[in-house]
Amino acid sequence: MTDAQKTAADTTLRAPGDSPPDSRPAPVPLLEPREGIPPVTATDEALAEVVAAFAAGTGPVAVDAERASGYRYGQRAYLVQLRREGAGSALIDPVGCPDLSALGEAIGDAEWVLHAATQDLPCLRDIGMVPTRLFDTELAGRLAGFARVGLGAMVENVLGFALEKGHSAVDWSTRPLPEPWLRYAALDVELLVDLRDALEEELTRQGKLEWAHQEFAAIAAAPPPPPRKDPWRRTSGMHKVRRRRQMAVVRELWTARDQVAQRRDVSPGKVLGDAAIVEAALNLPPNSHALAGLPGFGHRMGRRQLEQWQAAVDRARALPESDLPQPGQPLNGPPPPRSWADKDPVAAARLSAARAAVTALAERLNLPQENLITPDTVRRLCWEPPALPTRETVAEVLVSHGARPWQIEQVAPILTEALLTDAD
Repeated sequence: MTDAQKTAADTTLRAPGDSPPDSRPAPVPLLEPREGIPPVTATDEALAEVVAAFAAGTGPVAVDAERASGYRYGQRAYLVQLRREGAGSALIDPVGCPDLSALGEAIGDAEWVLHAATQDLPCLRDIGMVPTRLFDTELAGRLAGFARVGLGAMVENVLGFALEKGHSAVDWSTRPLPEPWLRYAALDVELLVDLRDALEEELTRQGKLEWAHQEFAAIAAAPPPPPRKDPWRRTSGMHKVRRRRQMAVVRELWTARDQVAQRRDVSPGKVLGDAAIVEAALNLPPNSHALAGLPGFGHRMGRRQLEQWQAAVDRARALPESDLPQPGQPLNGPPPPRSWADKDPVAAARLSAARAAVTALAERLNLPQENLITPDTVRRLCWEPPALPTRETVAEVLVSHGARPWQIEQVAPILTEALLTDAD
């Protein structure tokens, strides 16, 4: 940071919930890149230079990635941004340099600083970049009690600078990338390490730094999530689809759309909208002419496309009853809480007491309830509590559901009390 930037940061940093000394805040300066916008690294030769520079750098490494969600199929990275003391900033094109494992190894021992790490780690992993240690500035902000934890809000509230806006949802697969987009991307890592340092101080002041370290370690150690079972069930508007034959239409259309989207490398929503899939399922059109009359299959769609979608509908119409999907997925865990009062009133009372206790504790600790303990863990504990609820047995259940030590230390006593109270 320049001296002017340091001055602005020093005068702006304040604890969550603190009121500014003046009700008329001074204008927030727009952040400027310290060394200008770095050239995009898109060749093996240029990448080797970046790898050498970042290997020789010191301290944490700011890392960010841009995807083309809503434009391309999947969640691959189309730009990777990094910054490290002694190395400066780098913008890397994963299209020209699809294997960044050498870079990942060069900074493998360093702490990686990311904002909302779980969003970027999957696409970074796909190109060979896997951290062993990390610091998540968004999660740190949540634990510290900040109400707004987006990167722009955090940089402004903590460091006193405004980030440029307007390019977060653009098509990052565009080539060449426009200069304003590259500027926006470079600024995303410009002050990320400075933000990390300020949040570490704040977490230390609140006695929560060890909590954050446990959360970061859990993220870094987490394996890739397994493929989602029956992803077609997540089609928007699926709640309107009641009959099994209609569900089969959704499944066939979703699968056909996914195959087309993958082949064309475009977002599935650009191939066929969820609303159109649901309309076809509800109406079960007998032919492509009838299909063309439904919303989402209008005049812009060619005959070939209509026939393609109608073929999917016809496949669903022809399925025997035994091959139709079941109304719902098998439950892996407790039923929806709204049904507890009828199914098990005692469990419903336990859940009510536990939720109230968690809410009160989260407010005292000034952090979101879901970061204190996940709602799913509370539901599972209350639906199937230990035969003899004690702090030790409750702690064992929490461990089995992935709760971290700091979470168990905080919530085991209040959850034990809630279970015992409702058991009387």
